[in-house]
Amino acid sequence: MELARNFSQIFWSPDVWLPPNVTWDNIAPTPENRFADYRHLVYPIPMALVVLVLRYALERFCFSPFGRYIGIKSNSSKKAPPNAILDKAYNGKKIKQKQITALAKQLDWTERQVERWLRLRRAQDKPSKLTKFCESSWRCLYYTSAFLTGLYILWDKPWLWDINHCYYGYPYHSVSNDVWWYYMLSMSFYWSLSFSQFFDVKRKDFWQMFVHHIATIVLMCFSWVGNLTRIGSLVLLVHDSADIFLEGAKVAKYANYQRLCDGLFVILTVVWIITRMGVYPFWIIYSTSVEAPKILPMFPAYYIFNSLLSLLLVLHAFWTYLILKIAYNAFNAGRMEGDIRSDSSEEISEELNGAATNNVGNHISNSNIRQKQN
Repeated sequence: MELARNFSQIFWSPDVWLPPNVTWDNIAPTPENRFADYRHLVYPIPMALVVLVLRYALERFCFSPFGRYIGIKSNSSKKAPPNAILDKAYNGKKIKQKQITALAKQLDWTERQVERWLRLRRAQDKPSKLTKFCESSWRCLYYTSAFLTGLYILWDKPWLWDINHCYYGYPYHSVSNDVWWYYMLSMSFYWSLSFSQFFDVKRKDFWQMFVHHIATIVLMCFSWVGNLTRIGSLVLLVHDSADIFLEGAKVAKYANYQRLCDGLFVILTVVWIITRMGVYPFWIIYSTSVEAPKILPMFPAYYIFNSLLSLLLVLHAFWTYLILKIAYNAFNAGRMEGDIRSDSSEEISEELNGAATNNVGNHISNSNIRQKQN
């Protein structure tokens, strides 16, 4: 017990979390000064469960019926017949030709019959277009709502127009009701993504996206505890904008609206580069790394906070490379094909990660485009 108490004192030391000569008592929440309260960080977890219920309801009663109405089909109802031997051999893995030959002998089947069973079994495991359409529709709705809400909330805040207001008077920054809700809802969404990722469509960028979600949550928690909510709100706003077009392009692709998909992908590429590789590093990270030290004294937690911002930039650079590669292939092919995000199908060769951004990333988000086969 004593060890835990000592660890807690060291971990929560104001010398780590706050600027010099500032204590926790100085920024303790009061009715007059509503500073960020670390105890509120527990709220987004139950709120994430509410978000998941809302998502389930929208997918079940809105997105899925609408998807069927516009002609998006679920997987074929034809399933592989139960077979204990083949099920055990398959188990989600790719089976080699030697194994197929051995299984055919064991079952007294032809190799073609085994291969046909495996094809049906693989198709049975694949997520349907309708499932992916519903997932992307939900994310598109959230990012659109979050971006417009964030823009509305921050429009009259001085730090949107002059980022140095994120540091003037720090750490004595009260958190208004609208910013409080903006933070809590954003954190609850990223918590919900972290939970749902384990039962959503499995994608090739699973671990990159998981790191993105966790980094986003940790970043938001750090900014909340350290009362760096102003810069945190700007990070959220910048990241949500591109994810709208990422998920919108995926929705259009699953709905077979190819021209709309192409147009949204072009917009995504432009907005992504401007926000994730322009505004984010040259406005936000430049400000936190160069301008902030001129205005306020640095402290350990701030360096950790800035490192997390830089980690997101590394993920953005990787995903930007994939987006540009996909855009180049799509331009040469004349159109985009495949999924706009890495997908569980083994047939898809080109990947695009996205925010997922998540997230923090969003985001980012997911994309896959296959070059047109001539």
